[in-house]
Amino acid sequence: MSTTRLDPEGYCPANDHPDWNQSFYFNFYDPVQKAGGFIRVGILENRKEANLWFVFFRDGRPLFSRLNLNLPYTTERLTGGVTLAGVTLKALEPLKSAAVTFDEPQFKVNLKWGAILPMTDSIELSASGADDAFAKEMSHYHPEGTCQVTGTITLRDGETIVIDAKGFRDLSFGPRNWDYMRHYRLAWPIFDNGLAIVAVHGFSTSGGDNYMRMVGKNGKWIAVTDIKERIVFEDDDMTMRSGEWSVTDADGDVHEFTSRRIFRWMFPLDTFVVTEHMMEYTLADGTKGYGLGECGFRFPWSGNGE
Repeated sequence: MSTTRLDPEGYCPANDHPDWNQSFYFNFYDPVQKAGGFIRVGILENRKEANLWFVFFRDGRPLFSRLNLNLPYTTERLTGGVTLAGVTLKALEPLKSAAVTFDEPQFKVNLKWGAILPMTDSIELSASGADDAFAKEMSHYHPEGTCQVTGTITLRDGETIVIDAKGFRDLSFGPRNWDYMRHYRLAWPIFDNGLAIVAVHGFSTSGGDNYMRMVGKNGKWIAVTDIKERIVFEDDDMTMRSGEWSVTDADGDVHEFTSRRIFRWMFPLDTFVVTEHMMEYTLADGTKGYGLGECGFRFPWSGNGE
């Protein structure tokens, strides 16, 4: 569905799926400061739990990490503001801007995400029928958008890092059944020429290939007709070293690009792990971009799709 009567930044009631999830996700990378971050709040209403990812880095090394996977359930949402473990996420203008703040002696954050491309549901734009594992088991509604990210990060020695960057944010509600997905990999580059890409390729335990995919250009998101990718993993088989992607959009334009890892962090989820990377991306004409590179793996080890 491209529209919903529910407010994805407000409270979205759960159905009876035990792993019903509502989440708010933000990332960014500033190539001048060589600094970036990954922030996510997940709320599991039927499990009466919430979780938090809050990881920042500079020069390929961590600046601060707070990871809480089994926090008490909260009724707060992005509309009005949600605070978990000292981290506050708040919508400023519906579906257009939001803030992330944190203020403790060791680390402070005051950042704002302002829309560049509108929040658009990549699942609906990628619809592949009733057997689509993403739509059925991972999220019913998953709008993503690109943003200008501005503000400051302050370190415990008093150093202030001024951020003027780009990043993605997304919203989600629906099941988040990690156990249904054997493996997935994604590229979310934002290029210096304004092009943005959502390219997610999943491999379900039922043996299917599943996609969340769209291309952002000329101020809007359009569908994708084909994705090809080759990922080179490190010896642990769970860390991306580099990649080659070819994405064909609905206009017939082919976007070929490579990726190189800048930073990596792992987020454990019991019988699944998500490996979050910040990547440098390069189009065939040399245009640079930056953004998320992500992959996930089911345990016991079920492979990385290569």
